[in-house]
Amino acid sequence: MPVMPGAMLGVLGGGQLGRMFVQAAQQMGYQVTVLDPSPDSPAGRVADVFICADYDDQAALEKIGQQCAAVTTEFENIPAGSLRALTRYCVVSPDANSVSIAQNRVREKQFLVDCGFAVASFAVITQPQDIATQDVAQFLPGILKVSQFGYDGKGQIKVANVVELQAGYKQLNHAVCVLEKFMPLKSEVSVVVARGGNGEIATFPVSENQHVNGILDISIVPARISPLLADKAQTLACQVAEKLNYQGVLCVEFFVLHDDALLINEIAPRPHNSGHYSIDVCVTSQFEQQVRTLCGLPLGSTAQLSPAVMVNLLGDVWHSGDPDWNLVLQHPSAKLHLYGKTEARPGRKMGHFTVLGSDTETALNDALRIKKQLEPK
Repeated sequence: MPVMPGAMLGVLGGGQLGRMFVQAAQQMGYQVTVLDPSPDSPAGRVADVFICADYDDQAALEKIGQQCAAVTTEFENIPAGSLRALTRYCVVSPDANSVSIAQNRVREKQFLVDCGFAVASFAVITQPQDIATQDVAQFLPGILKVSQFGYDGKGQIKVANVVELQAGYKQLNHAVCVLEKFMPLKSEVSVVVARGGNGEIATFPVSENQHVNGILDISIVPARISPLLADKAQTLACQVAEKLNYQGVLCVEFFVLHDDALLINEIAPRPHNSGHYSIDVCVTSQFEQQVRTLCGLPLGSTAQLSPAVMVNLLGDVWHSGDPDWNLVLQHPSAKLHLYGKTEARPGRKMGHFTVLGSDTETALNDALRIKKQLEPK
């Protein structure tokens, strides 16, 4: 039976993704409990109930499980064991298996390869001796990435040769890593896909993503790629969700090579930064879709109503105090979203704005002009 408005939902994780899930659920008439170890979490401050505890706190898990009809996650580094424990009490989506694959680069890469998806060539480095015993030269130059707990460019080091690889591996404290061969890219794109428990599936428009220092900078939607390539990316994203037997909202990130070949970079078992545009320009946002998949409701339309460009606002913008938000708000088609974080740090995601336009280039030009005006002088 579907979980209908009025019920209590739960989310593990109190960052901005959790905050936007809470707001979408409350708008639909649900109550939400947030569990997060930080007493000042952005999602916790807008939730109906906030439980401040670690994600593996058994008493806290029992509490959220007993008071919620269904529980979801905000990010992939929730312990899979906690998700399994919650299944004793309520619906849990995504499931522990999907999360355990996506939170570990080695498992994720092996899953994709086993399912026949194309990925960049890679090697697994588990100990210093692997660098000497494996033929690592074929993966150089490359990017060394920690297998777990790396995000937004953290835990990643570019390496050009074996000497740099050895130094980089030491810098990453000899953690289990993936060495991924560097690929000359035409662009990077992503697809957010939603899949219900009954197998119903819907994809959002393809987003073209540009990064700075490993952190998403801007997303352009629709992506400036051919309709044929966009269809292929959406099809592949659906196939990933189906192979995972996934229930919920999932993002699949792709590398686009110069011959238009698509390689899967990584998967995220949750709404994604590159899908934030959907709040303002799609019939159904990725967060409302997350509520729908969690509650067993029919999926909403993902139709895009306007071309758009989303720009991330990092803590760097607060270099000289609060930015002049009038630079954004005076634009009639710009939508400002701040995440309620109390401390602005360089590289920390503090908010975003989305600019709508009659066409993609108009939206992009307007967004870049606003972005330039907000930059610290």
